Amino acid sequence: MSTATVPASASLVRRKPPASVRRRRFLLAVANHSVLIVTATLFLAPFVFIFLTSLMTSDQALSPGHLWPHPFRWQNFADVFHKSPLWRWTLNSMIYMGLATLGLLISSIPVAYALSRIRWRGRNAVFVIVLIALMLPPQVSVVPLYVMWAKLHLVGTLWPLIIPNWLGDAFSIFLLRQFFLTIPEEYLDAARVDGCGELRILTTVVLRLAKPGIAAVALFSILYTFNDFFLPLLYTIDSPDHWTVPIGLSQFRSLHQVQWNLTMAATLLVMAPVIVLFFLAQKVFVEGVTLTGVKG
Repeated sequence: MSTATVPASASLVRRKPPASVRRRRFLLAVANHSVLIVTATLFLAPFVFIFLTSLMTSDQALSPGHLWPHPFRWQNFADVFHKSPLWRWTLNSMIYMGLATLGLLISSIPVAYALSRIRWRGRNAVFVIVLIALMLPPQVSVVPLYVMWAKLHLVGTLWPLIIPNWLGDAFSIFLLRQFFLTIPEEYLDAARVDGCGELRILTTVVLRLAKPGIAAVALFSILYTFNDFFLPLLYTIDSPDHWTVPIGLSQFRSLHQVQWNLTMAATLLVMAPVIVLFFLAQKVFVEGVTLTGVKG
């Protein structure tokens, strides 16, 4: 019994879809990409406007008919540093951002671990208190906190901004707790069998597995503290040496309100580090935020 062989030239040819189907697919692709292009244009238009205005002369920036700088005046970025202590404002923001983020992680991680992985009486009640603090507007406690810092003679410095972060943050505790719940319990039980205490389990097991969640919390804190305007305005408005970038930029805009080119140049310099940081850490940030809702 012989078997027939199929010649190579007789291979199956994939049929093309009908012309109407191809036309419909093309129109849908054009429509989808058109929506994305329009949306991206709407989001990028303010940044393009800021960038172009920052390269104009003062007369061009005030003229409504000039949309394109001619010539490109890159000197505006150097003038910002000559006309304002931008380096000092940036240093203050870095001090506030660094110490606040460090204190927030050191204080929130153990609390989140205790609320997620250690069984103790009153744990649920404490978690409810954390949720209440999460929903409490910060403006409610502004007056008593300001009075307390004034009595401690710390108003006019960065310490009223930094110290509260070393006492924990409700949002960070909640976010870290949700992430810790996604870590398999078997890893922790294996460490306990090996004789590890809870502190060693936290430092050697949990922290290694929770890097995305910790990075997300740190990025949230960095973005919040760098862009924070209300609290620095409240505590440091009378101390120019302790102004952060948002306060300094607000004052710079007030002093140079007719020089929109310099104002836009300063705004662009302030935005650039935050945008670069987010693009560099967006993968870890998205992963950390996504995994926090896997298990409740």
